[in-house]
Parts: sequence; C-alpha cells; structure tokens
Amino acid sequence: MAMNEEPDSLASRLIRNYNDATVERQLREPLYESLAARLAPGTAARKLGASIDTVPPGKRSCPYHFHHAQEEMFVVLEGSGTLRVAGEMLPLRTGDVVFIPPGPEYPHQIINTSAEPLKYLSISTRESPEICEYPDSGKYLAMASSTGGTGFDAIQRAGDSIDYWDGEA
Repeated sequence: MAMNEEPDSLASRLIRNYNDATVERQLREPLYESLAARLAPGTAARKLGASIDTVPPGKRSCPYHFHHAQEEMFVVLEGSGTLRVAGEMLPLRTGDVVFIPPGPEYPHQIINTSAEPLKYLSISTRESPEICEYPDSGKYLAMASSTGGTGFDAIQRAGDSIDYWDGEA
C-alpha cells in the first residue's frame, strides 16, 4: 500500500458506519426474522466478518447451530433476549458480550424473548473450509471458498450420504 494513497480510498477499505450499511431482511416464518447489515464485504478484512442484526420480538435470528472452525462474538447493543446455548437458556441484556468458540460443546441461537427489538453486533472469523451443524434438524452445511471467489456450499442431512466411489470411473 502506497504511503500517498488517497484518504477516501483508504477509508473505503477500512471504515464502515453501520448506520449507512444496506439492511437485508431475512424471513422464514413462523420463527425466524432479522434485519442484517453486513459490514465486512468490500473491506480489507480477510479473516473477520461483522454485521448488525436486529431481531423482532418473539423471533430467532437463525437456527440452533455450531461451527467446527469459526469463532463468534455477539455484543448486545439494544434490548434483551435469550441465548440458547449448550442446552441451556441464558438471559441477555444490553451490554452483554457473548463468546462462542467452535465445536459441538456450544451449539447456540439468539432468541428475542422480549417485547422490544433486540439489536446486536455479530463478529466472526471467516474460516474456510467450515462445517456447521444444526442439532435440531440433523443437517450440516459444508462450505469452502478460495481467493478467486470460487468455492461451494452444500447442505444436507447425514443420512443422505452417497458412497465414496459414486460417480467415479
């Protein structure tokens, strides 16, 4: 990176204001709904992902899951709710910081059990390859990406496996 780089160009790769971020509504009735503002795409970040997520009352942000490689951290910015983790229901409130290491010991899900919106900052490592498992449904997600933007995502249930030699000559 050149020392005489334009400040605007540098700022565009290093700084995001979450108030200016594009918000995407994710909806899967009847349990799941959130507004997500992804912050890392287009930045210089290589290993970190970040988003601001807002979950309406009575909804969940995502299915109960755990990662084999990725670590996550959640910072509750506004509201309160419940962290479903490792088979327990733990209360969350504004100011709480949640640390979730990878592995089957910490399946997790954030649920808005309050009457007001729950807003939190989600930070994660973007490990690749990654396997994510969903204990409630018996699914898993296998994903990998490369620097060229190619890769794959595959979601299936463990019982749907094919033979190792299937399709091979």
